[in-house]
Amino acid sequence: MKRKTMVLPAVAGLLASVLTACAGSDDGGSGGGTIVVGTTDRIEATADGPAPLDPAQAYDVGSWAVMHNAFQTLMRLPRSGTDPVPDAAERCGFVDRRSEQYRCTLRAGLKFANGHELTSADVKFSLDRVRAIHHENGPVELLSSIDKVEAPSPREVVIHLSTPDATFPSKLTTPAAAIVDSETYGKKSLYKGFASAGSGPYTMEAEDSGDRVTKLVFEKNPNYQGKLNPQTDKIEMRYFDDAAEMEKALADGDIDVVNREFAPEQIEKLEAGEVDGVRVFESSGQAIRYLVFNTEAPAVKEKAVRQAIAHVVNRQALMRDVYKRTGEPLYSLIPTGTTAHINSFHNAYGDPDVEKAAQILRAAGIQGKVKLPLTYSTEKYGPETAKEFTALSKQLNASGLFTTTLKDVKWSDFRPAAARGEFVVYGMGWFPDFPDPDNYIAPFIGDNNFLKSPYRNATIEDRLIPSTRQVGQRAMATRDFQRIQDIIADDVPVLPLWQAKQYVAAREDITGTEYAVDSSAMLQLWELGRGTKD
Repeated sequence: MKRKTMVLPAVAGLLASVLTACAGSDDGGSGGGTIVVGTTDRIEATADGPAPLDPAQAYDVGSWAVMHNAFQTLMRLPRSGTDPVPDAAERCGFVDRRSEQYRCTLRAGLKFANGHELTSADVKFSLDRVRAIHHENGPVELLSSIDKVEAPSPREVVIHLSTPDATFPSKLTTPAAAIVDSETYGKKSLYKGFASAGSGPYTMEAEDSGDRVTKLVFEKNPNYQGKLNPQTDKIEMRYFDDAAEMEKALADGDIDVVNREFAPEQIEKLEAGEVDGVRVFESSGQAIRYLVFNTEAPAVKEKAVRQAIAHVVNRQALMRDVYKRTGEPLYSLIPTGTTAHINSFHNAYGDPDVEKAAQILRAAGIQGKVKLPLTYSTEKYGPETAKEFTALSKQLNASGLFTTTLKDVKWSDFRPAAARGEFVVYGMGWFPDFPDPDNYIAPFIGDNNFLKSPYRNATIEDRLIPSTRQVGQRAMATRDFQRIQDIIADDVPVLPLWQAKQYVAAREDITGTEYAVDSSAMLQLWELGRGTKD
């Protein structure tokens, strides 16, 4: 968010797809008509982010869900699994032992949806462009290991890396590496608004009101060259102001798919069968929620304060009382189910213990209650976020060690203010850009971390992360990743809170729901079709 300011939905990283027969929708695809997707994601143009569907700027799950279906990348994730496979490329691979030179051959006959030819020059242009624009809140860090890109022939691309990076093929599956039309996009300027010029399985047209997207229409791209086989010719994505409005549209049969963000109570209703003909499937998710500490802010600059907070926060209570067990307590930035995960924070701090927190503060010479401003954004993460932060506030205040204040900030203001260091403690979510432990560590550490956090750790940045990126067999990097998790648990620049469960709910006549979300939690519209009821 995930990837991206890859952000979590209201329900513990919920990615719920509820599919129904659509009343009044146009006939569209070979699968029996248009499928309509509802979501409460916000895609809007702002002064700080005027191009929310431009790969050089977009870094949130709502925008990436759109771009994932309208653009091609050299590589993509498969239906299931985590090993990248060719997309716009016919084949790709490292050509040296140090994982520093990556060579791809493009498919023959590639075209953009507008009919323009797609060549290696467009690939070079696209990768160079993201790095040249270097948008403050964009995904440029995913391409930071690139030294230079060459296009020696119309179908050949050679990418030279400045340092070894075994995760690079996975990074090429993300919309950060989306291939754009060099005749349409500016080399050093953003493509403002909501249009796109991609070569993915679908074309995309947007309707907007007040600089905010209200509807997107995806149609099967006649110029698409690739192995994906869209099951529906036309898909609409409609944007709702809140989950209650979206739930009503679902109940009325006005939408076919609900993709994010139902509240816990709504999930309970679906699981109880209160929406006729809907099947709900639950699986482990990889999205996470966490607190961020501005380690230069006086209130939390002392590590002892952050450690004391880690001793006080009760994750189990948050999951039980706020999220009704639609998520799992999380004790590391790397979630369970991902290679190298260990419960570093639980190992360091155990169950909530106010006395141990008090001992840490006293040993550091900190007297009196620590004043903690807590900041969050319900506009982005949903109304449950306010309940979550109210619960966190009560836990901290009840310890007698802290005095908290709460502030809810509009998302368009939240991200820029956080990047400027204006918040002391604030809540964020993360969807993985790609399914590898590196993607839960590297984006949060170093000079160009996406949080703009001042936290630095030379051992992680200069030794451990570079070491893991030289290991092609990712399980062999487990020891270094576990060491990183232990260091973060000791320094507490962030505090992991909980991990998503993932829900897909579908009407009986909808096919492809088992493949509708890939291993990085990206929506794959091309998998959705309409069949017959069981």
